Amino acid sequence: MRDILNFLIRSSNWILFAVYVIASCILLFSTNPFQHHVYLTSAGAVASTVYRTSNTVTGYFALRDINEDLQRRNADLEMQLLGLQQQLRDQRLQLYADTMTVDTVLSRYSFIIANVINNSINRSHNYITLEKGSADGLKPEMGVVDQNGVVGIVNVTGEHTARVISVLNPYLRLSCKVKGNQHVGSLQWDGKRHDVALLEELPRHVKFKIGDTIVTSGFSTAFPEGVPVGTVISAQKDGDDNFYSLKVRLFTDFSTLSTVRVIVDAMTEELRTVEQDITESRRKMN
Repeated sequence: MRDILNFLIRSSNWILFAVYVIASCILLFSTNPFQHHVYLTSAGAVASTVYRTSNTVTGYFALRDINEDLQRRNADLEMQLLGLQQQLRDQRLQLYADTMTVDTVLSRYSFIIANVINNSINRSHNYITLEKGSADGLKPEMGVVDQNGVVGIVNVTGEHTARVISVLNPYLRLSCKVKGNQHVGSLQWDGKRHDVALLEELPRHVKFKIGDTIVTSGFSTAFPEGVPVGTVISAQKDGDDNFYSLKVRLFTDFSTLSTVRVIVDAMTEELRTVEQDITESRRKMN
């Protein structure tokens, strides 16, 4: 207490000066119209700057929630698009016209939104870590996409995290095709550029041109048919002259990957059971 009193006594002149300045400013700005207008204008500018800065900061922290909401909206639109594409194919083929509808496709597939917490693009074998795991419904062999295209396939799950084998990993081979064509090839990363992969084993008689879109074939439970992968930028013959190898520029920008969607296929277990039964039957026959 004594120290506080001594400080006040030593600083009494400065304190008195500050009081006089504050009182003078109050009298000046409250009794003179011009000075009062200047004060309000300056105060408004300062307040505006503070509010703008505050809004920028809070807006930055809200970007994650906004991004997740956009991912959900995109997921809904993609499911509707896949359903319409399936219905169109069925009508053209006149198969299952009465049973296979948009609702069937929509009920088969759903998405789990997940944030990327680790991602590599410069290694020889690249992986992605997600912040969600088995507790959130993730399982191995689930396909992963972002708003642009294919990202990879889940291969290991923990309770709250999961590891994805990236398209930028030569261990991953995806069944893909040229959009509008039913002939299937195998997409694999060649270990060079992080925005390019190769579609190999594509039959030579398949018609394509530079700029054509490459999509998933649907020959697995990881991805529905027609998920975008990339565009053709060049072509060359494989060692076997009967096949082409297409260089594909990937739609997904792996260097900026942040939020992804994990594909849940409600028919996965049923398809695996059927395939297992077929395998067992063939084994018994042999």
